[in-house]
Amino acid sequence: MKYVLVTGGVVSGLGKGVTASSIGVVLKSCGLRITSIKIDPYLNTDAGTMSPFEHGEVFVLDDGGEVDLDLGNYERFLDIKLTRDNNITTGKIYQSVLEKERKGDYLGKTVQVVPHITNAIQEWIERVAMVPVDGKEGPADVCVIELGGTIGDIESMPFIEALGQFSYRVGPGNFCLVHVSLVPVLNVVGEQKTKPTQHSVRGLRGLGLTPNILACRSTKELEENVKEKLSQFCHVPAANIVTLYDVSNIWRIPLLLRDQKAHEAILKVLNLESFAREPKLDEWVARATIFDALQDTVRIAMVGKYTGLSDSYLSVLKALLHASVDCRRKLVVDWVASADLEDSTALEAPDSYKAAWNSLKGADGILVPGGFGDRGVQGKILAAKFARENNVPYLGICLGMQLAVVEFARNVMNLPEANSTEFDPNAKTPCVIFMPEGSKTHMGGTMRLGSRRTFFEAVDCKSAKLYGNVSYVDERHRHRYEVNPDMVVEFENAGLQFVGKDETGRRMEIIEIPSHQYFVGAQFHPEFKSRPSKPSPLFVGLIAASSGQLDRVLQGCCNGHVNPTKHSLSNGSYTSPVHQNGHAKKLANGLSNGTFYANGNGVHA
Repeated sequence: MKYVLVTGGVVSGLGKGVTASSIGVVLKSCGLRITSIKIDPYLNTDAGTMSPFEHGEVFVLDDGGEVDLDLGNYERFLDIKLTRDNNITTGKIYQSVLEKERKGDYLGKTVQVVPHITNAIQEWIERVAMVPVDGKEGPADVCVIELGGTIGDIESMPFIEALGQFSYRVGPGNFCLVHVSLVPVLNVVGEQKTKPTQHSVRGLRGLGLTPNILACRSTKELEENVKEKLSQFCHVPAANIVTLYDVSNIWRIPLLLRDQKAHEAILKVLNLESFAREPKLDEWVARATIFDALQDTVRIAMVGKYTGLSDSYLSVLKALLHASVDCRRKLVVDWVASADLEDSTALEAPDSYKAAWNSLKGADGILVPGGFGDRGVQGKILAAKFARENNVPYLGICLGMQLAVVEFARNVMNLPEANSTEFDPNAKTPCVIFMPEGSKTHMGGTMRLGSRRTFFEAVDCKSAKLYGNVSYVDERHRHRYEVNPDMVVEFENAGLQFVGKDETGRRMEIIEIPSHQYFVGAQFHPEFKSRPSKPSPLFVGLIAASSGQLDRVLQGCCNGHVNPTKHSLSNGSYTSPVHQNGHAKKLANGLSNGTFYANGNGVHA
């Protein structure tokens, strides 16, 4: 097994996750099998109990692992399926060591950070690296490890020590360290400054790790004299210094690495020079070119609770982008804080209220993502009501589906006291109820998590057609509440159809209003399995409906033409007609962790 470690210096948010993912893409395109591990130095066992404002979205894996959002980057870039063990946290390591100590596994020894914690880290890495994640048998060839945080952080020290020991233990030729650092340009002098990177590398070397490759973040390509200076002071060959400068979209990052021969440098360090072939990245080139050429826009109102931090909805944004490029549309996201749609805001902040409703009314489609807590719930219900009454394409995910059910009960079925017991435990008309297997005393890992099967009840519904007329789909879940199964017959008699259910037929998974052009809700999170080459069908449906293409898309799915762009992308060309349920695009202006910001004029990274 070969290992590539990606660390970061100077400041956080440089894009280590995108860099690690792009390194994996380039090595994979050379014919190697890749797996990934993310190390997060925080004490939480996993990301499940953290607010999205704290750490961005919680990404959910097939096995139910609630993990860091960078694992989403790995899965999307490399088209792999990771496990909860591919995310190592300080909490997990200490928990495993203390469990062994309680069982007496250390034979009376004093348990210490060195060697017990550091050994546990190394053993965890070696064990997980051997688990195949690409659907093939046997271990991968290369494991890309990303160390979260910044060199010098106190909480990272045990991991730095463990990785220093690990690099010595696996030996030269099996370990390559890529250090991502910042080379800023001061406006006063207009010169690229190397001192921050010099200090970062000096600190890294002082901790027992020597970088083999420097990946320098900058607004523009490094000048040759700057490379030479970095090479001299950081003891890294100039050929091993690459610039990750700002680009038009994130698909160009692997191309930057390829063009600067980063793969050759890494393969040389890993004694894999026999694999030093030209990476096959034709699809990435085509995808990046397609995205840059998009002109016709599609405007989606994202009605959520955490709109102040776009990382909170990272996978939703990626899925929207995958689908929008699939439909050959330039995505514009209007962030709408759901609380701003409520009557209380009209009194307290009328300008915010007016702006929110203008954004909602000006959108081509509306998306209400998942969330927890009662803040802004009424605003989400109002958004669902507006979409239903005005025939505006709507996609509700998890809570977005549940609140669409509540809205339907209140305003179509004339049940004004309809509610979810999440927000009113004593609701007289409980449309959404607590799941019987859930826990009300423990928060972490107690929800319905991971991949579960949904069976289609009606083959002629839009959702089934978008999925290619299959009888069932496996999608990832993360919820504690569900639609009250005792009210399903009432809902269906009133015109709300539950077209997808679980294997018992008692748990509602997908809703549709057949008379609406596109009103769909999913209890699962389809965004987690969306890929650039395989955009989520429900997101494709939303974008297609929002851009007047849904009929053609559904017709294409029914005729079996689910993936017509597969070959047109690989040869670097593309055609403009509609549904290409095969390739899409995610964008970012620079690396900043693949994060998205929208100002109404477009989406920027």
